[in-house]
Amino acid sequence: MTFGDFLSYLNDNPYFIVFYFLAIPLTALMINIVGKGEGHMSPWCGVYSALIYMVVIPGIFSILLNVYHMLFEKQSIYDANIIAQVLPIFCMMLTLFIIKRNVDFKFIPGFGKMTSFLGTVTAIMLILFILNKTHLIAFTYVKFHYIVIMLVVLFVALRYGTRLLFK
Repeated sequence: MTFGDFLSYLNDNPYFIVFYFLAIPLTALMINIVGKGEGHMSPWCGVYSALIYMVVIPGIFSILLNVYHMLFEKQSIYDANIIAQVLPIFCMMLTLFIIKRNVDFKFIPGFGKMTSFLGTVTAIMLILFILNKTHLIAFTYVKFHYIVIMLVVLFVALRYGTRLLFK
């Protein structure tokens, strides 16, 4: 099964996506009602952390996939699938808004790592987009493992470079 086959399967059976992305904000809303004002305490901050990871990873992936489709494949925004490409982003924003109403994100374990990861991936996408549009580097005859090594080196350099720059 290829990635395109997987996305086609999800498009043909949208019930999984809709259920998943409705269950997460509803769970966050119920936790806000039950644990009002206690979001920074032990059981709730762990549940909030799990909910954030469950919604932010697909949301980030959906944003990057949309950017890839629109910039590299020239797909029109009118051709975007609402359930597979827009719902994860909307659900991510809604869930983060609901959680933010009960607890500050600095009390949630691992949230700083998520924002750092998002910044690094965005920087790598921007660099690769610039390299692609300016045709400075042609990847046509480069072996695949060299490209993977280059991406890992770029990721590590951006990760530690920004850490040194902002501390």
